[in-house]
Amino acid sequence: MYGPFTNEQLVGRAIQDRRDQVVLATKFGNVRTADGGWLGISGKPEYVQQACDASLHRLGVDTIDLYYQHRVDPNVPIEETIGAMAELVQQGKVRYLGISEAAPATIRRAAAVHPITALQTEYSLWSREPEDEILSTLRELGIGFVAYSPLGLLISLRSNQESR
Repeated sequence: MYGPFTNEQLVGRAIQDRRDQVVLATKFGNVRTADGGWLGISGKPEYVQQACDASLHRLGVDTIDLYYQHRVDPNVPIEETIGAMAELVQQGKVRYLGISEAAPATIRRAAAVHPITALQTEYSLWSREPEDEILSTLRELGIGFVAYSPLGLLISLRSNQESR
């Protein structure tokens, strides 16, 4: 989803003969040009549908197991975005919904529209913010947590040592 979209094409080729053996997750929300140039963030319902269809095509599959909103669009109510994502579930294009980088109030509003399976956010030795409110909100709502950059500190320390 980051553009120029070759990652989804590569994953699609890698799983084409074993789709039933993998759990496939991808994201939408960061709008990019065909060459990967940054255009902004979108949670508009029409973009949700377009992005999903494009990912399905690039991946060469009929269904995405877990579809994340990569960044919450501050200009579109989360209820509208999640409503559009819920339509993808109804259409059979997506099995489960996820969001990334959302605050507890946003997570609650999203979950009121449709069940949210997972939240993805940064969590590592140097980024402990999820411990403040997010993890308890997720526990309360029965939402899974997917950490990104969990080894960020380790990688950073190693890079610093190698540069000496």
